[in-house]
Amino acid sequence: MDIFRERQEELERLEFQMGPARGKLALALDVLTDALVLVGQHGVYCTSVRNPTKPAMDIQMVLAGLVGAKDLIQSAMSEIKRT
Repeated sequence: MDIFRERQEELERLEFQMGPARGKLALALDVLTDALVLVGQHGVYCTSVRNPTKPAMDIQMVLAGLVGAKDLIQSAMSEIKRT
């Protein structure tokens, strides 16, 4: 699926509000947030063998990567806003 077609209306709205670059970054944040929610829900059912109160190690790694990507995008949006 093509993200530009799948979320066309949302992308157009965000680009209109924030400009093309920041609008695309804002949509990327929304997509990452959706992915975090889905992975987080999956983590409830796939717990670690060593520590049942935590998600499995692979899910922890995916969550950390998604959070890191969100942080990078938020940082880029802040820098664009300053210029």
